[in-house]
Amino acid sequence: MTVTEIETAITQLSPSDVTALMAWFANYHARVWDQQIEDDLEAGRLDALLAEVENEYQSGLARPL
Repeated sequence: MTVTEIETAITQLSPSDVTALMAWFANYHARVWDQQIEDDLEAGRLDALLAEVENEYQSGLARPL
């Protein structure tokens, strides 16, 4: 199925089905995002950023909420 076919199918949904789809998609997108963050953490792609945050915290430039 192509994106164009999905878009066409969405236009044929009832308003309540569109609402349900939007809720499902928001949840799905959040899960995909969470997995990407986990993958990046495990691969070390965020190490430099985390070190920068730690340095700012240790220097008194940042504090936890």
